[in-house]
Amino acid sequence: MPPGRPSRSVLLRLVHWGRPAVPRIVVGGLTALGASLLALAVPQVLRSVVNGPLLTDGSRTAVVEAAGLVLALGVLEAFLVWCRRTLILTPGTGVELTMRRDLFRHLLDLPVEFHDRWSGGQLLSRSMSDLSVIRRWMVFGLVMLCVSATTVVVGVGLMIATAPVLGLVYLAGAVPVVWLGFRFRQDYKVVARRARDQAGDLATTVEESVHGIRVLKAFGRGEDALGDFVRQADELRATEVAKARTQSRVTFALGAIPEAVLAVSLAVGVPLAAAGRVSVGALVAFFATAAIVNAPVERLGNLLAMTLDARAATERFVQVVDTVPTVRDPQAPVALPPRPAGGSLVELDGVHFAHPARGSGPVGEVLAGVDLRLEPGTTTALVGLTGSGKTTLLQLVPRLYDVTAGAVRVDGVDVRDLTRAQLRAAVSVAFEDPILFSASVRENVLLGTPADLPAEEAEDLLQGSLDVARAGFARDLPDGLATVIGEEGLSLSGGQRQRVALARAIAVRPRVLLLDDPLSALDVSTEAQVTARLREVLAGTTTLVVAHRPSTVALADRVAVLEDGRITGVGTHAELLATHAHYRYVLTAQEAVDDAARAADRRAQDADVREDEERTADEAADEAADEWVETAR
Repeated sequence: MPPGRPSRSVLLRLVHWGRPAVPRIVVGGLTALGASLLALAVPQVLRSVVNGPLLTDGSRTAVVEAAGLVLALGVLEAFLVWCRRTLILTPGTGVELTMRRDLFRHLLDLPVEFHDRWSGGQLLSRSMSDLSVIRRWMVFGLVMLCVSATTVVVGVGLMIATAPVLGLVYLAGAVPVVWLGFRFRQDYKVVARRARDQAGDLATTVEESVHGIRVLKAFGRGEDALGDFVRQADELRATEVAKARTQSRVTFALGAIPEAVLAVSLAVGVPLAAAGRVSVGALVAFFATAAIVNAPVERLGNLLAMTLDARAATERFVQVVDTVPTVRDPQAPVALPPRPAGGSLVELDGVHFAHPARGSGPVGEVLAGVDLRLEPGTTTALVGLTGSGKTTLLQLVPRLYDVTAGAVRVDGVDVRDLTRAQLRAAVSVAFEDPILFSASVRENVLLGTPADLPAEEAEDLLQGSLDVARAGFARDLPDGLATVIGEEGLSLSGGQRQRVALARAIAVRPRVLLLDDPLSALDVSTEAQVTARLREVLAGTTTLVVAHRPSTVALADRVAVLEDGRITGVGTHAELLATHAHYRYVLTAQEAVDDAARAADRRAQDADVREDEERTADEAADEAADEWVETAR
């Protein structure tokens, strides 16, 4: 959103979400305006009382009647204020709910590439604090800004009508007020937007620190994280202080200028009243009206600040909702053919992919013409060096990213011609870094299954998927499969999370199963058992697995080698070992890593054994010493 865009053009975007609440907000605004106009009527009653019974016959009846009228006006004013709050608060929360729901729906619709660029803290602050600011402005700031402006205009008009000379003196004070309001808007809108962005950055820091708490503790970097947090918190505090100072200056001026004008009006009005050019009642009514008008004038500073805060929050909100998804459903989608009995055919034909440009950095192709055919019902292992684009290639099949050139086809249909829902019901993914949700094991495993699945069938699917993934440990958790496993599944070990995530992918019973090295945390024996069960249960499912271990590669029907953005070899494990130098290099490098890891594990185990032996020897020596002491006694 361009920073120089007028506030009204940004805030008008809220009409789209606020339209259902407009009738009640308008009625609420009218009741608030009615309350203000009733307050302005009280000085006119005082004028009639002063110029009538007080200065003439002193009729007690007239005074009592005037007092009763003032009381009635006050009670009616209070009732209208109550009506304003009752009418506006409920629809305001409804607007906030609608905006929050639309934002979250849009976030789910945006592609992975968007979420790669945006931090979670910024999105969280937009969905929570920014929408709260917008809601408060719609139900209070907007209404009271209109009511205050109208009250000032009507009040000044009454003052001019009551005492023209004094009214013009008061009106002259509006010139510096308008100038101050313009300057305030220019200064405040900059710090208002900066404060909201800094609050989002601070939320991101908290989110990353909480998610990475194990790393911070393991490396003893808690103080460094605290230092970063304190620095950002200090910057936000400085910005908030700058906001408060800017607002305090205009609030002081908006309070001081009207009072100074009243002093001038008093100096001018008393001689006019003494000369008979202004009645005493008119003088009383003028100052009573001015006292009422001064209140909304003094509130203008806070209302302008609230409006500019709402403008900054709206800018940040529409910045997200205006982002056009780059991965969208086709206008005329086609349907997948019936599921083949022997498995689905997956074809990657001349596939190119490059991440969108970010800033001024260079953008290179990750995939530069991939041609690969996954035969129906087979398991293909994808092998390549770290950073060669294996995971990216996997994510092109379910359209988590879209190819920049070429095509990906499932059973002869380009995936871009399918709706995303239909495609992702046919293709299931298990990622290397499994993400589980704060829900029960049952809910996590059945996440991708149809919501209307019969309970008995869902239970059979759940139990079978857990068995295939060797995730039976879940039944032994404190509450069994109803155990809530915590945010991102961090209450489980790495291998347990991977097995639950694999069970989730299996439960969908997909046409195509994509495995991004999902068993890396398992030992070779367990991996072999899981893979063997996968072959039995998912017969007829075409599987593509990103593999690093030679043991995983050996269990595949075929192996594809990804090198320099292209597939440079396809064949069996034995064939590629004999003919493909890069394949041998990749496996050798991975074996060296595995050997180093196994050696480190052995050293750690040996160290534990030595420590246990030393502890046992120390305990035996202590016991012998105790026995010698007892014997000596």
